[in-house]
Amino acid sequence: MQVEKFCYDNKIVKAFGYATVIFAIVGMLAGLWAAIQLYAPATSLNLAPTTFGRIRPLHTNAIIFAFVGNCIFTGVYYSLQRLCKARMFSDKLSWIHFWGWQLIIVAAAVTLLMGYTSGKEYAELEWPVDIAITLIWVVFGINMFGTILQRREKHLYVAIWFYIATWVTVAMLHIVNSFEIPVSFMKSYSWYAGVQDALVQWWYGHNAVAFFLTTPILGLMYYFLPKAANRPVYSYRLSIIHFWALIFIYIWAGPHHLLYTALPDWAQSLGTVFSLMLIFPSWGGMLNGLFTLRGAWDKVREDPVLKFMVVAITCYGMATLEGPLLSLKNISAIAHYSDWIIAHVHIGGLGWNGFMAFAMLYYLVPKMWGTQLHSKKLATNHFWLGTIGIILYAVPLYWAGFTQTLMWKTFTPEGQLKFQFLESVTNIIPMYITRSVGGGLYLAGALLMCYNLAKTIAAGKFIANEAAEAAPLPKKINYGKEHWHRWIERRPLTLLVVSLIVVVIGGVVEMIPAFLVKSNIPTITSVKPYTPLELQGRDIYVREGCYTCHSQMIRPFRDEVARYGEYSKAGEFVYDHPFQWGSKRTGPDLARIGDKYPDSWHYNHMDDPASMSPGSVMPAYPWLLDDALDTASTPAKIRVMQKLGVPYPAGFDKTANQDLTAQAEAISARLKKDKIETPANKEIIALIAYLQRVGTDIKLEQKTMAGETTMQ
Repeated sequence: MQVEKFCYDNKIVKAFGYATVIFAIVGMLAGLWAAIQLYAPATSLNLAPTTFGRIRPLHTNAIIFAFVGNCIFTGVYYSLQRLCKARMFSDKLSWIHFWGWQLIIVAAAVTLLMGYTSGKEYAELEWPVDIAITLIWVVFGINMFGTILQRREKHLYVAIWFYIATWVTVAMLHIVNSFEIPVSFMKSYSWYAGVQDALVQWWYGHNAVAFFLTTPILGLMYYFLPKAANRPVYSYRLSIIHFWALIFIYIWAGPHHLLYTALPDWAQSLGTVFSLMLIFPSWGGMLNGLFTLRGAWDKVREDPVLKFMVVAITCYGMATLEGPLLSLKNISAIAHYSDWIIAHVHIGGLGWNGFMAFAMLYYLVPKMWGTQLHSKKLATNHFWLGTIGIILYAVPLYWAGFTQTLMWKTFTPEGQLKFQFLESVTNIIPMYITRSVGGGLYLAGALLMCYNLAKTIAAGKFIANEAAEAAPLPKKINYGKEHWHRWIERRPLTLLVVSLIVVVIGGVVEMIPAFLVKSNIPTITSVKPYTPLELQGRDIYVREGCYTCHSQMIRPFRDEVARYGEYSKAGEFVYDHPFQWGSKRTGPDLARIGDKYPDSWHYNHMDDPASMSPGSVMPAYPWLLDDALDTASTPAKIRVMQKLGVPYPAGFDKTANQDLTAQAEAISARLKKDKIETPANKEIIALIAYLQRVGTDIKLEQKTMAGETTMQ
């Protein structure tokens, strides 16, 4: 059979590799800055774009989509060509993908810092950027499948299965979670509301971790680990079980992020059951990786690439054991809303994703520049800086998480809460400081890698088009009798369709009842739509990222009801587009904040938080006191809310600003009585209106019910 000669395209791999390194540093710097702000709020510089509420989403998006995203594309573009024995389908599509993705990242950074956000974790980007992501993801898919279809290797290796499942599932997650109605060029409201929005968001949020931060990295593990160790994968049969079990089970587990919330109990229980089942395929994959090193452990001592991979796979095993355990209600009751969750996430982020990216870069750069790594000693130093950094990051936060929860739940012998919420914040500041030291060490290691790779590149000569040869794939292949999975795995489009069916099942089973069965979200008659001023104030609350530190979900625990008030009900959130339940309490829960303090308290608290709460780590928001409220947007916001089913009266958009002005002037007059002179058209007035509304509907319901009982 005639052998065909061709070239692998290393230029696109180099471009994505450079982007990986650059955005690793940018994302880590943003994370370190956010970590420091938690004990030194003055480092927010009293500027709107640099507060924790905006820097934190910037950090998470930079790490997930810029650093890990570019890492995935680097690895896929390198490995896919070699596994298929074919150049990428289209060089032009490769570069459209590259520049499109980098422009999306820049747009994300700029818009998030400017306060343009949908207010949904890991999905904060507004609708124009969401559309751009969809288009570029399609470009990537066409290029990937075009390459697979023109391959010269008949069998699709396990890494390619993970790439295909990643592509199809991320597309599904992104599209479903991003249904929103635009209000203006950079403002939209989620199609979903309240409980339904929370279910869709954490179906997306959990599986973004699963299918963006896990499955493609597993694909890279299955390719690069055997290459670096010069050993075949331990068990191909185990990799088959790992793949199919993982993609089927993972998609069901999202509700474990919402235990003890207003989500229906059946959905919570379903999430817990499938989360526990996840231990088996996850650990199967981890053991498959570690056992691949059988007979090669002596190389681990010498080879920094393998060092990074071993710790990465170990962190994957730790995180995928801890995640299912956190889905148990008794453990979630301790960990959720505390820094334990932050530690858990970063074992996966720093250990699994970060160390796999570093290993891949240390492997690829010498290969593509035809030289040896500049310094194994520097790479080993990077390894130890990173490992110690992870330990110093995670251990204090586990400690902080236990401390927070114990302080939140402790009562005096007389039955009173023993600690104020703020005491649980100030008490763990030493842990926050240690965490930032660990993050600093991890960043220092990454900078050391940059130097090492730069010296390696300088010593070599880049191989832009790497020569290769292989026999073409016969037009007709007789596979003979084969197992069902072999039949599917040799046919990429069939694999795509079956993977989609497997991941759709879980989402459909969870979501359809939540949307169609009304008993899942019982209505509460006292819950009314937000007034125009309250709606504007809520948008300011979302813009400033208040959900990153505050929750709006009181769980049915004795301590939370004693601290905050009546536990949250599903029907309270029917007009919340998007929901704002939060996932971390650096500040107290705000679900019953309405009518708790006078307007002047909120005004002074936003101007100088420490003046009202001595020791507070919340930054000041002076611009809210100075900036005028954009009332021109009110009619459009009302119209979109009406389209979403919020029962504003017909034609209300034309008179909404009159209602807004009257309520704003009333708040301004109350502030004046407390010797605070402020015009009624400032953003702070709208924010006060929203905060004074939060949770009051349920209080009104209780008063009404109490009145009816008295009359009877």
